[in-house]
Amino acid sequence: MRNAAVIGVPDPQWGETVKAYVVLKANQQLTSEEVIEHFSTRIASYKKPRYLEFLKALPRNASGKVLKTTLRRLDEEKNATDVV
Repeated sequence: MRNAAVIGVPDPQWGETVKAYVVLKANQQLTSEEVIEHFSTRIASYKKPRYLEFLKALPRNASGKVLKTTLRRLDEEKNATDVV
C-alpha cells in the first residue's frame, strides 16, 4: 500500500463503523480481503475496516493533509446512488 485513510460511516448495528480508502503502489495488486487482513494483523479487531475502497489518490489540501470531509462526501454520494 502506498497510502490509506479511514473515516467513520453509518452502521445499522453499531451506529458507526470504519471505512478505509487505500491507494496502492504502482503495479501493485491487492484484493480488499488482503488489505483488511493486513490491517487486522496490526490493529484491534474493532478498529479493522469493515468497508474498503481503492482510489488512485487521496484528496489533499495545499499543505498535504488528507481531506476526510471529501472522503465522507464521496461515501455519501456513492450511498445515495446505490439506494436509487
